[in-house]
Amino acid sequence: MEKPVIIKGGLAVDDRGEVGFVNDFQFTRVKRFYTVRNHSKGFVRAWHGHRKEKKYFTAVTGTFLVCLVKIDDWENPSPDLPVERYVLSAKQPAVLAVPTGYANGTMALTDDAVLMVFSSKGLQESLQDDIRFASRYWDPWNVEER
Repeated sequence: MEKPVIIKGGLAVDDRGEVGFVNDFQFTRVKRFYTVRNHSKGFVRAWHGHRKEKKYFTAVTGTFLVCLVKIDDWENPSPDLPVERYVLSAKQPAVLAVPTGYANGTMALTDDAVLMVFSSKGLQESLQDDIRFASRYWDPWNVEER
């Protein structure tokens, strides 16, 4: 995996309720997971990158904007790098698979949105590969009217 990939899932609905799934996502490289919930929609958590760690994002409830930047220089990245934008919603189950070398940022688009993040590295490994940039270093956080 060299580029981010959306692994699509589905939703089965019958008279009992719903079952959301992403059957093509495999946990073979996952070592840990955590959830992210903001106090309010519109709050930006960015930018967080890893040279060696892969991340996988899925919306548990609500909807998130997840943005990614492929880093060209970890000491002094170009502010003009392209930003990839993905909308993840619990109403449309999917996993966003992010390879190594990317910085990520997120913004909740709905109240009470919960994002689950799976990681390919344990916590100590991740902390040794943790690079942060200012939340507006790249600024893709405006929702476009259509």
